[in-house]
Amino acid sequence: MPTPPATPVSNDFLHRFHLERAGVRGALVRLEHGWRRILENGAYAAPLASLLGETVAASALFTSTIKFEGRLSIHLRDSGALRLLFADCTHDGHVRGIVRWDGMPPQAAVQLDPAARLAITIENTTTDSRYQGLVPVQGTTLAQAFEGYFERSEQLPTRIMLASHANRCGGILLQQIAGAGGTASGDADGWNRVGHLLATLDDAELLGLPPEQVLLRLFHEEGVRLQPAQPLAFGCTCSRARVADMLRSLGRAESDSVLAEQGSVDVTCEFCNRRYVFDEADIAEVFADHPPEADGSTRH
Repeated sequence: MPTPPATPVSNDFLHRFHLERAGVRGALVRLEHGWRRILENGAYAAPLASLLGETVAASALFTSTIKFEGRLSIHLRDSGALRLLFADCTHDGHVRGIVRWDGMPPQAAVQLDPAARLAITIENTTTDSRYQGLVPVQGTTLAQAFEGYFERSEQLPTRIMLASHANRCGGILLQQIAGAGGTASGDADGWNRVGHLLATLDDAELLGLPPEQVLLRLFHEEGVRLQPAQPLAFGCTCSRARVADMLRSLGRAESDSVLAEQGSVDVTCEFCNRRYVFDEADIAEVFADHPPEADGSTRH
């Protein structure tokens, strides 16, 4: 695991907050330096970069709602030419993401395919457990799709706003807090009221104003309680050991075939572009404790 971000960067943060009068919890995320690091790793058309920025911001937002040690990932599947949209965030604030498109890059905003499916996965290293929610996509924007996810998978009223520009990406999340008996903990109109207030926020304010100013501009009558910032940063967990594990999973024959053809096995991480090279001696070491099966054997 990469080392935690040492000090908060002014525009790379996660803030949790509560709106006490309305009975709503929330989070506000912004990425600047971390977002630029992600963009450096891929030459993305503007519409694809926008989708990726929103997804990266959402992955950080969603870690604010759970207590865990590990990783939360977002994966959009089967959305037409949008072959892959993936982002994840660790409990200590490291984000990464990639997007892949089949064919000529889009020139206009990408509409999500109604046949697409949205998966959110939580890997908890403390309990060695893995949870995944998988739902059909609702709506044509990522914010609508995520709201639909929480409604269908978590039965949790949620409002989300996401924004992504060339230099920054960010988002804000609101969730209704359930009181005794499952009823709303705030006043009767609180949830509707804060939803209407959130709708007055624009992208420039979300990505540009200090977090305190954003929240007070929107919710100054709601009893805003803002928690300290958690720093965010780009971070990739790839390693030579992980690549070796991947090579083992493919089998010795696959590595030997590549060695015979190219002289070495070269693997480049899609998230950070780090290159790993394994020569013949390296491959022998990788498989030293994994002898090849005899010809004609069958694994059950």
